[in-house]
Amino acid sequence: MKILAVDDEKNILMLYKAELEDEGYEVITANSGREAIELFETHKPDIVTLDIMMPDMDGIQVLRQLKQKNPNVPVIMLTAYDYRDDFSIWASDAYVVKSSDLGPLKETIREISEKFGLK
Repeated sequence: MKILAVDDEKNILMLYKAELEDEGYEVITANSGREAIELFETHKPDIVTLDIMMPDMDGIQVLRQLKQKNPNVPVIMLTAYDYRDDFSIWASDAYVVKSSDLGPLKETIREISEKFGLK
């Protein structure tokens, strides 16, 4: 299964890539919203993990564009801030608060994979 991980912090992307590849996933990383949209079109990921706070385009703008291109691709929103009351993120398939413990993210990816029948 192919995951597109999007975050403006390169250290976080390196951590996600290493940890998720250890779980057996193929991981593509994007350091900005614009790069994420380009990679989404060329690599056709099965799941996207998407940071909300980014400098060029915020994650909610990216989410809208990704869902316009392919409404069936599950998107997991990741953030250090609590946005659960923001209706904009409701278009995402899951919401995970960032932490150095990637257990919740890995579990959410497993749940989404099962729900959407991804392998």
